[in-house]
Amino acid sequence: MPPLARKSKPLLVLLIVAFINIAAADETVPFYPSAEAAAAAHCGGTLYTDLCLSTLADIPDLHKKPLPEVIATTVNRTETIVAATQANCSSYMHRKSLTSTDRVAIADCMELLSTTMDELDATISDLHSSSAGSSASQAAKHLTADHVMTVLSAAMTNQDTCLDGLAYENGGQARRYMEPKLHHVSRMVSNSLAMAKKLPGATSSSSLTTQPRQPFTGYGQMVNGFPRWVRPGDRRLLQAPASGVTADAVVAKDGSGQFTTVSAAVAAAPAGSKKRYVIYIKAGAYMENVEVDKKHTNLMFIGDGIGKTVIKASRNVVDGSTTFRSATVGHTVQHVCAPTVTALDQNEQRTAVVGNNFLARDLTIENGAGPSKHQAVALRVGADLSAFYRCSFVGYQDTLYVHSLRQFFRDCDIYGTIDFIFGNAAVVFQNCNLYARKPLDNQSNIFTAQGREDPNQNTGISIQKCKVAAASDLAAGAGKTKTYLGRPWKQYSRTVYLQSELDSLIDPAGWLEWSGNFALDTLYYGEYMNTGAGAGTSARVKWKGYRVITSAAEASTFTVGNFIDGDVWLAGTSIPFTTGL
Repeated sequence: MPPLARKSKPLLVLLIVAFINIAAADETVPFYPSAEAAAAAHCGGTLYTDLCLSTLADIPDLHKKPLPEVIATTVNRTETIVAATQANCSSYMHRKSLTSTDRVAIADCMELLSTTMDELDATISDLHSSSAGSSASQAAKHLTADHVMTVLSAAMTNQDTCLDGLAYENGGQARRYMEPKLHHVSRMVSNSLAMAKKLPGATSSSSLTTQPRQPFTGYGQMVNGFPRWVRPGDRRLLQAPASGVTADAVVAKDGSGQFTTVSAAVAAAPAGSKKRYVIYIKAGAYMENVEVDKKHTNLMFIGDGIGKTVIKASRNVVDGSTTFRSATVGHTVQHVCAPTVTALDQNEQRTAVVGNNFLARDLTIENGAGPSKHQAVALRVGADLSAFYRCSFVGYQDTLYVHSLRQFFRDCDIYGTIDFIFGNAAVVFQNCNLYARKPLDNQSNIFTAQGREDPNQNTGISIQKCKVAAASDLAAGAGKTKTYLGRPWKQYSRTVYLQSELDSLIDPAGWLEWSGNFALDTLYYGEYMNTGAGAGTSARVKWKGYRVITSAAEASTFTVGNFIDGDVWLAGTSIPFTTGL
């Protein structure tokens, strides 16, 4: 038998070579000797490993399946849990003991769970396309992988938002009831997100121990001053004078247009539009809340200028709203269903934007509730690939809610006091003015409160080439009010200031704690080549998660080009943008 053994060696070599060739042809199906080995490999790096292993344990022929199919199966099982949570939430809504505030918070949760379901559906579709397209270019694989991570990051954010709203609920009973169910959903999504980072084309990342320092990966590159995802035709619309744009609908207070309210024009817009639908809003003060729901895609608002076209309302937390529901203008999250309004005053619907590819220019959106009403959002955005140009957002606490997905703001003014730019989108602000207003006595001003909850989320706030200063009402006594660049709303909060002008109102420490030592080691706060009287870093906080960025390469990871896929979608909007530093 020894001669036979010797002959088997070249055969073994051929088999190994053949396997290597197969693996090279389809990099998503590595060899695993058993289902257990495959599960261990797929679940490596997840935050909830035991849950991941149990989820994959009964998948038939797991070791033979490509990674996109494994993730899709996990996401599909997550949908089952979401559906059960929706049923629990709906049942809880019928309890007679609920207050009106409780019902608003639970209605938010039902809307957010619906959004999560839609986003998980979209993820499965992307993963199936990825699994079928093994020969796709590296660029295409990168876009697919990063898009999957973007949508899963948003799906996680929805559960956090639901729990945040339940904090207003009296007695905490609803929160205690919903919290374990929502955490189960979030952990399942977190595991899918961790696995998605291993997809071919996904942006490489560091280990979990250093993950807060990894770059933004969801934003993208720039072309001619805009993220690439802004299409050329949209760029022209954003830059052309209003008189040179042909509007599909005109809103005018004096009756000279087809509509006298913005909400009516939005309601009349075609559902699921594949082309840009332009609503021209003539100068005037429109006292209403506007909702751009998921079915209204590719909408664009054009006004007559900041301070001329004004959309204003006053919903707020003190008077019974949740932060999520308080927005004057709002975009529902990607793929979300329009919220129910049955429990609300019909004249107090919020302004929220969730229809994808939304654009706005040359207008003001304001929440006029005032500082004593606490959280009161002017604009909430949960629409993917949204861009705002030459707009003003005015409020006090929580002015601008950059809830989720990819967003871009250029040449805009944002006014507020506490946490007035907050949320968990992948968002870049370029050439904007950030103005701190006079708060209530004994309050501090905080420009940002970023809400990244998981180290694998490709989200964060990037403020580039902006002016950070005091508004006129604060300027006279700015020295009496402590003002900070940001504080960590969630565990992995991530915010950077790049090449911006920081005025003297910024406290020498720069950043503020949220509560004790919470998140100080896991956050990522960075400053790079800022100027102005408030830009000195010698007295800045000494937290583990804070850094003065000295490398242009590191700083460039937070630009439009590398963060929000801007080279893909902003190129068509006519909004100018800078791709790098």
